Amino acid sequence: MNLRQLPNTLTIARILAVPPLLWLLVDERYPAAWWLALAAGVSDALDGLLAKRFHWVTRLGGLLDPIADKLLLAAGFIGLWIGGHVPTWLLALVLARDVLIVAGAGAWHGLIGPVPMTPSWLSKANTAIQIAFVLWLMLTLAYPSLPTQGQAVAVWLVAASTVASGLHYVVLWGNRARRVRKDVSL
Repeated sequence: MNLRQLPNTLTIARILAVPPLLWLLVDERYPAAWWLALAAGVSDALDGLLAKRFHWVTRLGGLLDPIADKLLLAAGFIGLWIGGHVPTWLLALVLARDVLIVAGAGAWHGLIGPVPMTPSWLSKANTAIQIAFVLWLMLTLAYPSLPTQGQAVAVWLVAASTVASGLHYVVLWGNRARRVRKDVSL
């Protein structure tokens, strides 16, 4: 293997970790699920660091990295929801935002061209909040002696950042699409 492909290999490994993570959560093997999710998070940070530090950025990596993140988060939320640890409305909100973004990217690609893969700062913050929430919830399930105060606040923080990020994407990319379409029609 060429070292230049190491970030992509780590990303693919994260995608392959999705089914085991979901299975571990559904089977209530929370310590193993937490450690797997933590390892996936560390590999995400590592592949990003390697790609940027050594200029090993590829188009494939740019496409697969956010897909891996979304699949892992979806598996975390779905697995925790199946166990009754995440409210249905929060799961629906998180998944609806991601479907909205994917649909928007598909529309952009079909109507305008290749989608520039540039997540907004609000999207990055939302992803960090969602990851922290899922990891924290898994950790408290894995090690029940840990304090769980603040869960209701955390749920609402995830909900607020998810809604804000989704609306931000609609406004930001809607305005960009109008500008591009306007420039094309001139």
